[in-house]
Amino acid sequence: MRTIHTIALSALLAAAGLTIPAQAASTAPVVVELFTSQGCSSCPPANANLITLSQRPDVLALSFAVTYWDRLGWKDTFGKPEFTQRQVTYEPALAQFGPYTPQMVVNGATTAVGNHIADVERLIEDAPALTGPAIELVGGHVDIAAGTAPASGADVWLVRYDPQIHEVPIGRGENTGRTLPHTHVVYDLQNLGTWSGAPLALDLSAPAAGLKTAILVQQPNGGPILSAATD
Repeated sequence: MRTIHTIALSALLAAAGLTIPAQAASTAPVVVELFTSQGCSSCPPANANLITLSQRPDVLALSFAVTYWDRLGWKDTFGKPEFTQRQVTYEPALAQFGPYTPQMVVNGATTAVGNHIADVERLIEDAPALTGPAIELVGGHVDIAAGTAPASGADVWLVRYDPQIHEVPIGRGENTGRTLPHTHVVYDLQNLGTWSGAPLALDLSAPAAGLKTAILVQQPNGGPILSAATD
């Protein structure tokens, strides 16, 4: 990650009649998305790995509970169809044959089995710095700066997640009798529209108590994440 003295740089560029590059005003985290299920016996180690990764200041960890293992007898308490659909959309772009758990996706561009933390850490270290628009997220408002957008624009995603660790007792299915820790659980995922390259200002609804807000600017159809910010 790079540190830039933005005030001095802005002054120098302004004197030259230029503008500061869109992403230079902020240092974006590496986004690690875990697709998991309480009904999957292979998922608890990946949940633990996400807890470890969430402690890194350079990582934005997000846990998406999918629904396709609910048929095994336990309905995931955090699962939503839109989270499953997000994973399904990723798979063709990531050259995967189909969705599976536990899967981790790094910056929307690379993937590894969530149980293999060394592989995920390697993807994090190799991930290039995000070069999309700067995102300013303050209170109930988000400003996305001008920049170069994909030809078809980029999706703007609102993510609401709980940064705390929650212990969930499992009553049925493959993990019957276990109590599984979860962190950075996503509760809400909304597409706020399209960023076309022009500055974009959006007002946000207030999050539910205890939830944090993240904004992702991402190429459509499961493409790479261009920018990310969290409050």
